Order: sequence, then structure tokens, then C-alpha cells
Amino acid sequence: VQLVESGGGLVQPGGSLRLSCAASARTFTTYAMAWFRQAPGKEREFIASSRRNGGITTYADSVKGRFTISRDNAKNTVYLQMNSLKPEDTAVYYCASMIFARTITSANEYDYWGQGTQVTVSS
Repeated sequence: VQLVESGGGLVQPGGSLRLSCAASARTFTTYAMAWFRQAPGKEREFIASSRRNGGITTYADSVKGRFTISRDNAKNTVYLQMNSLKPEDTAVYYCASMIFARTITSANEYDYWGQGTQVTVSS
């Protein structure tokens, strides 16, 4: 196992969660790390990415201003801080790693995936 997510759970609307993704050195020192999510009956959706060189971040419009991706290079870990959570944020959240530069928002372009962690936003 090369990517392991944690931190999911049940939270009330308006609440916060922080997801973590622990990676092996091989899967962390790649072109980019990203978070995706998939709700039941829907396609896997890009959420945020962080490129290793320059730390450039990209966000989906649906989470911009509420979610923040960050990385701790010393720990080979990437985080997703989620604030102001909404019921529509409910999904399984996946961490992913892209070896070489390709389309950053396309799930098909990523080389490694974690097993996912469930986030449920409900009162």
C-alpha cells in the first residue's frame, strides 16, 4: 500500500475536517498530489492538487475558498483542510499521485490511488 488516507467521518453542516494522506517516498516525490471525491452514483470528481515544484495548487470551483490542500515534505504527507462543509460534500475522498505532468484535473491521468475515506456531512 503506497497511499493511505485518514481523517474522514461524520460532521455537521458548517463544520470542518482535515484529511491526511500518508505516502511512500516513491509515491510522494512525484509531479503532483491530489484529492478527488466520489459520491454514490456519480463520477470521481477533482477537488484539489499540489505540484511538488513550486507548490502550485489548483482547486475545483465547488470547493474554492473552503478547502485547502497542503503538503509536509518531511513526512511525505498531503492534507486536505475542509471548512464550511455542506451536505453535498458527502463522498468518499481519495488521495492520488501523478508521476509526470499531465492534465491535473483528470482522474485517468493519476498513477497511484489510496483506498479512500468516507466523509459524511449531515445534521
